[in-house]
Amino acid sequence: MTSELRISRRQLGVATGGILAGGLIAVGTRGHKSANPAASAVSPQSLGYTINVDQPGGAPGYVFFVSGTTAAHLGNVSRPCVLVVADKAGHVVWQRELPAGETAGNLRVQRYRGKPVLTWWQGRKQSGHGLGASYIADEHYNVISTLTPGGELSSDMHEFRLTPDGRALITSYPEVAADLTAIGGPRDGRVYNCTASVVDVATKQTLFQWDALSHIPISDSPARCTAGQTFDAYHMNSIAMDPAGNLVISMRALSTVFNVDYRTGAINWRLGGKRSTFALGDGVEFAYQHDVEMPDAATVTLFDNHYEGSRGHMGDGSVPTSLKWIHLDVAAGRASLVRAQRHPGDLSVGAMGNLQQLPGGNTFSGWGTAEHISEFTAGGEMVFDASLPGGTYRAFLDEWTGDPVEPRN
Repeated sequence: MTSELRISRRQLGVATGGILAGGLIAVGTRGHKSANPAASAVSPQSLGYTINVDQPGGAPGYVFFVSGTTAAHLGNVSRPCVLVVADKAGHVVWQRELPAGETAGNLRVQRYRGKPVLTWWQGRKQSGHGLGASYIADEHYNVISTLTPGGELSSDMHEFRLTPDGRALITSYPEVAADLTAIGGPRDGRVYNCTASVVDVATKQTLFQWDALSHIPISDSPARCTAGQTFDAYHMNSIAMDPAGNLVISMRALSTVFNVDYRTGAINWRLGGKRSTFALGDGVEFAYQHDVEMPDAATVTLFDNHYEGSRGHMGDGSVPTSLKWIHLDVAAGRASLVRAQRHPGDLSVGAMGNLQQLPGGNTFSGWGTAEHISEFTAGGEMVFDASLPGGTYRAFLDEWTGDPVEPRN
């Protein structure tokens, strides 16, 4: 990895034993410690959000997101990229502006070795994805691990997920030569061979890799091949593990979710798209989805964009974006809709977005380019909504307590 993609110990304040550069402070729902009160002032930038709805019944915690230009941003306006933590009132309580030319994504709280940590991806954007590395920081804001899949692969911004046993799930977009004549392209074309990697965090060894080209024909992709450009046939945008330890992989360009055997790499089943293993019941159909998970062996959750900025809506008419819970009957080969949660504004999200199930039963969501973040109860009542200028790739609600090291000076 090139030096400009690294976050040095000095940039993170470790050299002085203090707070992260850029007016950062520690935050936490159970109280926080600020090593230097003078450093807690946050410059009046438009990094927070405007509250539209704030009703009783919302979960506690802070909102974690990335403000500014991201690798998946569709607009032409470039703004500084900033890691942000804000309270639910919209006040920024923690921020870090990245160096010029760098972007980030997936700022969130995860657990590593039984402790909460901050994680994010950081690097350079390129054609709707990213080239960089995945970072883990402790409660003192010291980076304790920097990960890539190894070899010539870099980490992509779409996914960086930790498992309870200390593994990391990472997306990559290596560019390779490919015969594109099956889709009307050149014989000597180029394609992004989207790759899912499982990496041991402690040893940084890659334990498993699965690439799209080896398992999915390019002809399965409805994406357009543009002369002179690398073909983004698959656009892998999320990886999770099901309860059995197999990979659940979202391919946005195919409007398909794949369940992949972790031992063999074989595709166990496909949900949606051209060759779905399951018959889709009423309301199940989705398109250009993001953030797919399997909270149990029979349930798939996803953010159904159902809209792609340059292609318009999927199918006939305008179907708003929604959060979906889908039940899988594997024996019968049928998928049925359990719940679909739309935003009251019937938003159409052209890119990005996520669905976070909270411990108490609520659901938190970032609405990507539609520039909203929201929280819903299990019964579908909106208890929190905010307008977030510029939107964000994913937004998370979590509890966090930071403890920056006391500055020496």
